[in-house]
Amino acid sequence: MPTRPSGTAGERPFNNLLRRLNDADYALIAPHLAATDGSPNDLLYSPGDNVETVHFPCGPSLVSYMVAGEDGRDVETILIGREGAVGGIVSQGFLPAYTRIIVKFAGPIVRLPVNKLDAAKAGSGTLSNIFARYADCMLAQIFQSTACNAIHSIEQRTAKWIISAMERTDDGDTVPLTHEQLSTLLGVGRSYTSRVIQTFKAEGTLETRRGSILVRNAIELRNRSCRCNEAVKGHFEEVLRGVYPEPGMGN
Repeated sequence: MPTRPSGTAGERPFNNLLRRLNDADYALIAPHLAATDGSPNDLLYSPGDNVETVHFPCGPSLVSYMVAGEDGRDVETILIGREGAVGGIVSQGFLPAYTRIIVKFAGPIVRLPVNKLDAAKAGSGTLSNIFARYADCMLAQIFQSTACNAIHSIEQRTAKWIISAMERTDDGDTVPLTHEQLSTLLGVGRSYTSRVIQTFKAEGTLETRRGSILVRNAIELRNRSCRCNEAVKGHFEEVLRGVYPEPGMGN
């Protein structure tokens, strides 16, 4: 059952976007926030659904945007963690979902009715500005992901996705990512992903465990990655400083 998260500034949910709000703005939405636990593959939205709720991933939670391909496979476009939110960020009124949005990694999620957020934004220019700026950052992630898929190798993108997940989950060097999930992130067949993982394993960069990946050499993994994560982080720092997760940030 959903529960009410704490409403004071010092006890806010572990979502950096919510923690970025000033006390007055947070007070406008705090009474309407409800906390729940997300499990892997929980469906938040399907294409065409009316978007009535904003979901804020907290702590290690990760939410994924999935676009269906012509061959029936789903391809993930971006991951959203505690730096942001999904659903009804800037739009008002009827808003049909374009993609499937699912929970990728389990953890707490805080929900807020879109109409309550719209009412709060109407009463506060600073609150509206924060969410508009976050929407700009999320669009930058989409742009960067599009470019990354076009110009970078599978090896580079594999390293990028593992690093991106590792920075958000705060579970040391262990990432709860399976071969199948990684294949979906990359938009390639599992055989391609397995070959890349085997190469990284042979180099001593990582190991695989049941349902997870253990990073043995984070420095080498970053060296093998493209620089798309850094580009997105740089934009976040200019537009919403302190919101994008840093490695090792605790709860």
